[in-house]
Amino acid sequence: MKTSVKVGKGVKELFGTFDENLKLLEKSLQVSTHLADETLEMEGTEESVRRAQRVVEDYTELVERGTRFENAEVQAFLRILAEDPDATLKGLAKAGRPRTFGKKTVSPKSLNQRRYVDAIETHDMVFGIGPSGTGKTYLAVAMALDALLSKEVSRIILARPAVEAGERLGYLPGTLQEKVNPYLRPLYDALYDVLDPDRVERYLEKSIIEIAPIAFMRGRTLNDAFVILDEAQNTTSEQMKMFLTRLGFNSKAVITGDITQTDLPNGRRSGLIEAIEVVGKVPGISFVYFNERDVVRHNLVQCIIRAYEDFDRVRAADSNGKANAGR
Repeated sequence: MKTSVKVGKGVKELFGTFDENLKLLEKSLQVSTHLADETLEMEGTEESVRRAQRVVEDYTELVERGTRFENAEVQAFLRILAEDPDATLKGLAKAGRPRTFGKKTVSPKSLNQRRYVDAIETHDMVFGIGPSGTGKTYLAVAMALDALLSKEVSRIILARPAVEAGERLGYLPGTLQEKVNPYLRPLYDALYDVLDPDRVERYLEKSIIEIAPIAFMRGRTLNDAFVILDEAQNTTSEQMKMFLTRLGFNSKAVITGDITQTDLPNGRRSGLIEAIEVVGKVPGISFVYFNERDVVRHNLVQCIIRAYEDFDRVRAADSNGKANAGR
């Protein structure tokens, strides 16, 4: 099928620098295009052409209504459209609305990230599970700040298990907070990246934002709060149960983790893995799973994660083969 769509001058921004977005549109929706004057010709299967045509028409309408897209945002939406045949650019622009925090604008960059953000908005408890670099913690912190700044909650509580990732750090000098801060650094990094540092410092001083090891949650009831448990794969069963039962009135909880990277001592079962089995079917709790396609770090990170997954599958197959041969 072949069709043509008229495009205005402002809509040409859709095509990106050196037409990089146009090339991504072709690859994502499997169409070929040719731009002549103010007309974009598209050719491909009927379904592909119709989807590509709708993307261009939606983009035209949104721009004419005053919507402005950043180049990275357009690329993210095109990737989502490639993965989800039911998604539309209009729907993505509305559901994946950018959240601006002064110096930073944050919006979902993959289909699973959009599902994650939607789940956080519509559920009181959300589990985000998948490899590092997929935006689990970053988006959760951004959503927490959005809720705080819009006065949906009055405080943010960020928790993490203080478990060493392979090293033995030994005795750390300083106060109790200073001893555990190295374990909590990634949470501080996310806060400072999204929000102005002076504002973060004020919130920390007033305990509007609290960052603490999960052990500090025991005995508390967390009302009117947005609570995030990061690196949940390193919680014990007891810690996870304790955390999940802290949730109070008008509160949200987001639990993030990567079940392939557990740093617990041998013999200790991950509280996150157990929670998936125990509360996986509880109404009101949402589970969102990420994969290497959601990685928003360097492109090599996706390849590395995929290589390790392939390696683990081969090793598991070899182990099963040897076990069967020994019978």
